[in-house]
Amino acid sequence: MRIAVIGTGYLGCNTSAGMAEFGFDVIGVEIDEHRLKLLNDGKAPLYEPGLDPLLKKHVDSGRLRFTSDYTEIADWADVHFICAGTPQLEGSEAADLSQVYSVVDMLAPLLTEPTLVVGRSTVPVGTSKAVEERLHRQAPAGSAVEVAWQPEFLREAHGVEDTLHPDRLVFGVQSEAAEARLREVFATPIEEGSPVVVCNLPTAELVKGGANAFLATKISFINALAEMADATGADVTQLAEALGYDNRIGRGALNAGPGYGGGCLPKDLRAFMHRAGELGVEEVITLLREVDDINQHRRARIVDLTHEMLGGQWIGKNVTVLGAAFKAGTDDVRDSPALDVAGRVQLHGANVTVFDPEAMENARKVRPTLRYASTAVEACREAHAVLHLTEWPEFRQLDPAALRDVVTNPVVIDARLNLDAPAWRAAGWTYRAPGRP
Repeated sequence: MRIAVIGTGYLGCNTSAGMAEFGFDVIGVEIDEHRLKLLNDGKAPLYEPGLDPLLKKHVDSGRLRFTSDYTEIADWADVHFICAGTPQLEGSEAADLSQVYSVVDMLAPLLTEPTLVVGRSTVPVGTSKAVEERLHRQAPAGSAVEVAWQPEFLREAHGVEDTLHPDRLVFGVQSEAAEARLREVFATPIEEGSPVVVCNLPTAELVKGGANAFLATKISFINALAEMADATGADVTQLAEALGYDNRIGRGALNAGPGYGGGCLPKDLRAFMHRAGELGVEEVITLLREVDDINQHRRARIVDLTHEMLGGQWIGKNVTVLGAAFKAGTDDVRDSPALDVAGRVQLHGANVTVFDPEAMENARKVRPTLRYASTAVEACREAHAVLHLTEWPEFRQLDPAALRDVVTNPVVIDARLNLDAPAWRAAGWTYRAPGRP
């Protein structure tokens, strides 16, 4: 079977490499010439652990290549995966579907044979039917072009693992033939035991939106409890541990911190709310609006705590921010809590210096007015407060005793709650973490 993957952002890169690893001949479509050259050299245009070696392996083998020409894939591929981005629409909470529809408009006039077009992009419920109508209207093959939706559940920093070994596979299909084709595509993980849920198109669309909304709710819930812990002297990490033993709740993602960020969860949650509004489901909007508000409040709470630890003074104070990516294992700074907090602290008048092991280049593009250091130690030099905002292993491995000698004031705010608090205190630091006494 031959597979086309249209769109080579985070999702498309992982999908292309993964399909080649499953044993298929794959062509990825990318219209940006710089990205196209990188991909055909076996290099991803983003940082993701394990992705470059996998791309290189299959580009070198000839099983995987990339093109900007839709005519090369139209009647060549048996399955076309749409992996276009769906960012938040400017000036709205709705999803911007222009990239998805652009793919459809480029591909459809070239489809002269029966084929299966599979959406993997995260879209509002109802989008798949609009895609189908567009394809049938424009494609010479007409209704012989079938649409399915197969949502992805990739976690940044674990994208390769989640592509090759998914924790579940959801097939939104309209025929047994489409289901059989998708089972053939994903035969390897199915044989390894990945469970399969077969459903209709709107259910498949809602699965991804619902999963993200539930995850956001869980993260915001433990952060709301962190506020309770601060008010009572409780320890939110021990609280989460105890709650996590309840198999109805589970420990995964039950971690207090600066809240969720990145290029998916925030905009997907807001798009989910927007679609609920269009459908008149007000209860969903009310619930998820509070979830989003709690998440934003966590960032303000860290800024307030920093102000408190600086003695109520911003001007003339040096603040170090350890972390720029929205989480460890990626260079993605979209809606990053770390950079948002850094920007807020700078706006109050403090001098802010940032270090991140992988996301410095992207951070400079987003926040060019911040200072950037080449190492964590350099970033901490003469600091009055150190903010730990992205949970890179390198930061946990820092020697607090050695770092004590380079700062002006030994104050650390562990917003990720994963530093060794006793070790930092023993080294002479004032250690604070939201939700911990």
